[in-house]
Amino acid sequence: MDLNTITEVVRRPLDRPGADWREGDAWLAGGTWLFSVEQPDLRRLVDLTALGWDPLVPSHAGLEIGATCTIRELYSFAYPKDWIAGALFPKSCEAFLSSFKVWNSATVGGNICLSLPAGPMITLTVALEARYELWAPDGSPRTVDALDFVTGDHENVLGPGEILRRIDIPVHALRKRAVHRRFTLTRLGRSTVFLVGTQTLGTSDLLLTVTAGTTRPVRMAFSAMPDASTLRQSIDAVPAGLWFADANGTPDHRRHLTKHFAEEIRRELSAGDLP
Repeated sequence: MDLNTITEVVRRPLDRPGADWREGDAWLAGGTWLFSVEQPDLRRLVDLTALGWDPLVPSHAGLEIGATCTIRELYSFAYPKDWIAGALFPKSCEAFLSSFKVWNSATVGGNICLSLPAGPMITLTVALEARYELWAPDGSPRTVDALDFVTGDHENVLGPGEILRRIDIPVHALRKRAVHRRFTLTRLGRSTVFLVGTQTLGTSDLLLTVTAGTTRPVRMAFSAMPDASTLRQSIDAVPAGLWFADANGTPDHRRHLTKHFAEEIRRELSAGDLP
């Protein structure tokens, strides 16, 4: 879609991409959502594509994902064999309601900052206990837990001109066993619920991440595998106002699916037949 209110496209230096931020500005990376709907309030686009951020940087500490890393790059990433939770990378990419053209342009950071309940990069990074590095317009950084970044449907903690710079996934999370469940009304539809359960090797703990069915991510942590009743009670304790409602499902439907799939994840991890 043409954005006929845009009068200027600017690029920013690496250290202060938000310099001179003003009302009517928007960040431009992949632009797959930005150019998909009318944007009558926008006047300038601040282009991030030439900043040269490394898309994927593995190390002994874990994985750094540059905010401008494309979905295609993440999908194709050859992660180390001992990062068994890395299987969530392609599975989360496949959760996009998009064509191959979108995969080649859409960015990990863009999906996170759009902050839709069904954003699969939000699911992935919250489940893998990531932290986000944010840059203020003056270049000063701050770090937030991925769990705390999204605050509601299309809402997050970013201030005016602030930007997501990098996602840091710790190595201990990448070495966990991981099980996911996802439900859509149609084969290629938007997620109605998307759950991920992870477990530390050699333990019976459980970290359950619930997304898409709630307006923001919900995490449930257990030091030992809960029984079915305890898990249901934890899901029932999620405040009623957090369950999402749209054409893909009512809050009651999403709560029911979450209970069903959470029990499947509990049983699968309890069986101990994963790597």
